[in-house]
Parts: sequence; structure tokens; C-alpha cells
Amino acid sequence: MGLQGKEREAFEKKLEPYVGIEIGIDEIGRDEINQAMIRHWCEALDNELPVYTDAEAAAKSVHGEIVAPPTMLQAWILPGMEMATGEDDPNDKQKELHRLFDSVGYTGVVATNTEQEYNRYLRLGDRVRAVTVIEDISEQKATGLGIGYFINTRTTFTDQNDEVVGSMTFRVLKFEPGEQPAATESDDSGAPAKPTRIRPAMAHDNQWWWDGVQAGHFLIQRCEDCGAVRHPPRPMCGECQSIRWDSVPATGQGEVFSYVVIHYPEVPGYEYPLAVAVVDMPEDGIRFVTNVVDCAPEAVHIGMKVEAEVREMDPDFKMVVFKPVA
Repeated sequence: MGLQGKEREAFEKKLEPYVGIEIGIDEIGRDEINQAMIRHWCEALDNELPVYTDAEAAAKSVHGEIVAPPTMLQAWILPGMEMATGEDDPNDKQKELHRLFDSVGYTGVVATNTEQEYNRYLRLGDRVRAVTVIEDISEQKATGLGIGYFINTRTTFTDQNDEVVGSMTFRVLKFEPGEQPAATESDDSGAPAKPTRIRPAMAHDNQWWWDGVQAGHFLIQRCEDCGAVRHPPRPMCGECQSIRWDSVPATGQGEVFSYVVIHYPEVPGYEYPLAVAVVDMPEDGIRFVTNVVDCAPEAVHIGMKVEAEVREMDPDFKMVVFKPVA
């Protein structure tokens, strides 16, 4: 229902002092822009542009030296695991604002969109600082998730000389969660049914692939004109721009290219710790993001040989997972 009448007016009056203020915490990159972090980023994203990692090639470029990928901008000031496990900074006005929303029932939060702008490339030895301002708080809105407010922040990134190198706008929705539907099933003890995994977004371009998985098939999209394979599914071939395609069965073989083990936050419907890997497959250029199952998370390693299986995750949903080769 959200807040109504005078109660809503009083609450929105409390929000006004937050608009236009800095959040009050000093976000300074712990490290200078460095080659090691750039290399890790490029390997994880399969970015092979030599200007980021090859000093000789970079010297011949318009930059004259190695530069950092612009999309790394925010990565340089992120604090790491303490974001999830550390104590709240009492000077953090953004978290103070979120607690104010929580106090009146707007306990849900979801990021809705973000935009970044880049003024210049960062170079080795630069050090990044970020200042975030609470730019705007919307009127109360009715959304699909529930009634709530959109909070817009704007972060300005500067270098060691206070020169602006980029900026980012970020929007979240603080909302009053709607009532959850009652469980329709229960186990033998009468307890509510276990939560299920979050369902993937399905649309025109990928519905066929998920339908195949539910039927027990692991398929790879293939261009009918040049024969190039691609995944995830998309409407046009990146090699020849043809929109004609079919599919072929995947080999189901591969090896772990990179991985993470997720411990926190624990989302209902998943078992933790959860091993998530990028698997390099024999199909040309195909890397598949998946869960590694049937082994302890600490046993997962880069180069590990794995094979695919279409596995039932709950009674009406299947996924492609990978397990160690026997």
C-alpha cells in the first residue's frame, strides 16, 4: 500500500535534506592503476586489445603507452569483501538514507540502471578518487516489485591531480515488498516447499534454447551461411552478419577457464558455497557460464576437465551444469 496522507508527507519531508549532499565517505583507490589488475580484467572478459596489456603495441598506439579499459573505472575504488561483511561507516549518508526507508517498510532494494561517462583513459600510476552525491529522490511510485522510491546518485571520478576522469549515475529502487504467494506444496513434515532458483530472462532470441534444455538437449546456435557458432543466442552472426541460423548439439566437453566460489549473499533456492565457472568448450570461441557440480568447491581449478549434463534443478526447471570428467 505504501505510505499515505500525512504520514507520507512527513516521511518525504525527512528525505529532503538528503538531496544534493555528498554521501560522506572517502573512496580512494587502494592501488595505483597497475598492469596486474588490468591483465586480470582483460583475461576475465576475453579482451585481447593489445593497448591494455602489450607495452610495445601500446607504445605505437595513439596513447603512446598502456592504458586501462574505461569500463574498469569503478573497479579501482571498490573496497572488496568489506562491502558485504564490514561494519557500516557512521558517516555514510547513503546507508543512513536506506535505513530511513527501511524504518517505514521500504525494505526491498534493487538496482535499476546505471550509466558511465569517460573523460580520458587512465594510465599506469594514476590513482582514482570518487565522490558520490545523492542527486535525486523520486516521488512515490507504483512498480511491478511494489510501491517505492527511486534514488539517483552521481559519482565523479578524479585522478591524483583532481582532474575529472569520468562519472557514473546509478539508480536504485527502495520498495515495499509485496506479499509473497502462499506455498502450494509442502514436504512430508508439512513445512512450506523449498524456494526455487531464479528463472532466467527468456525472450524471442533465447526461448528456443531454454526450450531445448527443458527437453534435455544442450544446443549451440550456428550461422547457416558461414557456419560460425555462437553463444549466448542472438539474432545476427558476428562474423558475416547473417540472420539465418540453425543449431547443433554441443559436444558437452570443456575445461574451466576461470571461476569464482560464491559464499555471500545467500539467495534462497541455491546451495552455498556455489561454484560458478566460465568453461572453455571445443566449439570455436564458445565459453559457457555454468555451475560446477558433483565436487567440493575447493576442488574446482583452472584447467579442470569437465563435462555437461542437463540436470533438473527443481520439478519444473532444468539447467545445463558441468561436472568433473570421471
